[in-house]
Amino acid sequence: MDHFSRRRRRILQAIPSLLAASVCPACTSHDPDQLHSALLALDQLASETLGTSGIPGMAIAVVHNDRVVHLKGYGVREAGHRSAVDTDTIFQLASVSKPMAATVLAGLVGDGVIGWDDLITKHVPGFALADAVATRQVTLRDMFCHRSGLSEHAGDLLEDIGYDRDATLYRLRYLPLDKPLRAGFAYTNFGLTQAAVAAARAAGQSWENLAAQRLFQPAGMTSTSFRYQDFIASGNRARLHVADDGTTYTAKYERNADAQSPAGGASASIADMARWLRIILNDGQLDGVRHVAAAELAQTRQPQIESLSAVRSPVGKSSYYGLGWTVDTDANGRVFNGHSGGFMLGAATNVTVCVEQRLGIVVLTNAWPVGVAEGIAKTFMDYALNGTVSQDWMALYRGAFTAKLQAELRGPGDYVQPLPEAEPARDLQAYAGNYLNDYYGNAAVVQNGDALTLTIGPDKTAYSLRHWSADDFLYEPYGENAVRITKVSFGVPDSGKAERLRVEYLDQNREGDFLRATLPQS
Repeated sequence: MDHFSRRRRRILQAIPSLLAASVCPACTSHDPDQLHSALLALDQLASETLGTSGIPGMAIAVVHNDRVVHLKGYGVREAGHRSAVDTDTIFQLASVSKPMAATVLAGLVGDGVIGWDDLITKHVPGFALADAVATRQVTLRDMFCHRSGLSEHAGDLLEDIGYDRDATLYRLRYLPLDKPLRAGFAYTNFGLTQAAVAAARAAGQSWENLAAQRLFQPAGMTSTSFRYQDFIASGNRARLHVADDGTTYTAKYERNADAQSPAGGASASIADMARWLRIILNDGQLDGVRHVAAAELAQTRQPQIESLSAVRSPVGKSSYYGLGWTVDTDANGRVFNGHSGGFMLGAATNVTVCVEQRLGIVVLTNAWPVGVAEGIAKTFMDYALNGTVSQDWMALYRGAFTAKLQAELRGPGDYVQPLPEAEPARDLQAYAGNYLNDYYGNAAVVQNGDALTLTIGPDKTAYSLRHWSADDFLYEPYGENAVRITKVSFGVPDSGKAERLRVEYLDQNREGDFLRATLPQS
């Protein structure tokens, strides 16, 4: 089994908390000259970083004391084109969608429509997890702070192979829980999505309409949406970019994250993000209008569960997760909330706030995660609050998002070169047939002359299988988590006819086995 995808997810999730915990500025209010100097340095850093990193474009907003003190686009929306990023350019937010979704739910809690400790089953009676006790007891709060017992990134691979939101949430019941309810943290996009969908049902609306009517429209966030189609409809949008060679960015992919929209499917301009920051930093108010109850908004930023233990942390300090926000404190007790977002298909974002100082920054980029968004945000916050930059945050983040990691994420993997001593395959008819898996659904292997085709997913997407060795074949999947050529291994008993197949990239938590159907499939 290839454990790479699981390992790289843990690395990417841990990076923001690891580095946030090591900031140690003096816990005093900063003066205007200090902030002014930090803003000048921020503008220069952003401009220089475009050149040094190769990233095509970014946009940055800074809010302090309910004022937008920096709002600017840099670079271009698409590499090789002259379409400049401006303050109205719409970016995909990836996981920065989570604190925005938490803001919507905090509004509903303040309205009395839901409570954070409502059971999921109260609003979605047909909801189920693999464990009956967890099904009866799991709450909106549990899902929003990733302590449901679901395994890390449960459901993401269902989305990769084409399942929509409803089908993915339904199929979570077939995935054994990784741990008991509330026993530990495991970052789970579809767990949070389930909570948001439950809240929307309580309000009698779809999630997308709820977010628009409860937050975006009243707050004047005219470009912000949880619908991919709204993003695509804009003529002023940032394309996603990857750099397969590590240096030259190209717009190769699209990412429709509607299935997990509350967790990763929002899009917005930096101008709208500045308005949202003002709400976050001003106790739920914007231009004299209250949009979210102060107490409920504050609750989203309170620690709910340890996400990184002091034992695992290189700085010997635990990090925590709130309700859609990370929670970290420096050595002097100052609290930082934030979140990073990233699509391996080509986006990276970050929001970092220090509410007690009423200071926050959002950085949006149109390229896959290489640490730029986090490095810029951390450098600015360090300078603005401390009067100096305590270390080279850009270098530290580049080290965390290493070139080697990026090469593995998009590289050809271990299967680019033929095996020197590959064993021949059996007669291909031994592998052909229909195979069953409760979680992923059915798969079919079809023989076409001297070739095999694997069909998988609700859309019955067909992939050509290339022989590797003995009963192992290769194919190249597509999706946010399909990072490399993967292996399909057939289990063939003495009878000479395969009884099962295992898809390596779908086997993250021992759920990738498909068993041969005993009856013909219609």
